[in-house]
Amino acid sequence: MSDGALRDLPLRLVSQLNWQRFWRGEREQAAPYVLHRRRVYILPTRFGLLFAVVLMVMLIGSINYVNSLGYLLTFLLTGLGLVGMVATYRNLLNLSLAFGRLRPVFAGDAAQVQVLIDNRDAPARSALTLRVPDSPAVTVDVDADQQSAVDVIQHNSQRGYRPVGLLTIETRFPLGLFRAWSPVNLRGGYLVYPRPAVTPQPLPDADAWRASVQGELGRGAEDFAGLRGYHRGDSLRHVHWKAVAREQGLLTKQFAGDRHEELWLDWHRTGERGTEARLSRLARWVLDAEYTGLRYGLRLPDAQLAPGHGPGHQAQALKLLALHGRADDDEVSG
Repeated sequence: MSDGALRDLPLRLVSQLNWQRFWRGEREQAAPYVLHRRRVYILPTRFGLLFAVVLMVMLIGSINYVNSLGYLLTFLLTGLGLVGMVATYRNLLNLSLAFGRLRPVFAGDAAQVQVLIDNRDAPARSALTLRVPDSPAVTVDVDADQQSAVDVIQHNSQRGYRPVGLLTIETRFPLGLFRAWSPVNLRGGYLVYPRPAVTPQPLPDADAWRASVQGELGRGAEDFAGLRGYHRGDSLRHVHWKAVAREQGLLTKQFAGDRHEELWLDWHRTGERGTEARLSRLARWVLDAEYTGLRYGLRLPDAQLAPGHGPGHQAQALKLLALHGRADDDEVSG
């Protein structure tokens, strides 16, 4: 290598160094995310810098007065600081991070972001601090050979798919002289549903709604009319349990007086103006229809959900509302 290349080597190394990774981490990674040596950073805290200044003053004083005890105390404290630096660094080293289950929430509510910290085959870790955007920090201890689940609260104001964002784990244990940290970009997020409307408004098709409630309660259903296959949302009181006991599958009893009107929750029938107001009204209708036990469908300008009932159907309906007009629906699974 020529002399010119050797002179330019430090400049090239500095230009290739990505300083942003110290604060923003690497690109988005899949779990589990292991904190190996290149992913843990450490710098002195303000107290650590003050401690270093005090050591320098003590060293200068010991040299000036040729004080053996001063030398002894200075070197003892210096060694203690270096041991504390190594302990702080090792408090994060080789931890494994992943997200637990991320549950949907309504806009304006706080989401519980579950972070799984795996400390298998390692000493106990103390005073680990976790934080994500729009949330307060949480401090936790993890025992040796254990996996700990930590709930970090994250606030939301807008509907749609919400990536958790940058997760930062840090520690200042044991002496507080150094701060070791690692910025983690884990792949993961959750749905934020539209905020349900507060002002009351009856469900559309009130006549069909009342008839469906009567059929669900069994009014006018004295005459047995036959059996059919079980549909999600059917009343458990109408299930033919004897057929289930004979391993003939799930069958539902039909009665001559039953009414099976299906309720459609339509974008154009909300009586609201503006996209968010209509989505808020539809979210309220979905919750009301599910609570009442109706079979309901959902019609949006860009999507439609066939009538159904049950927790899974409600989740599908709210998901369509959350992602209406959003381009990030491909990132959401399930």
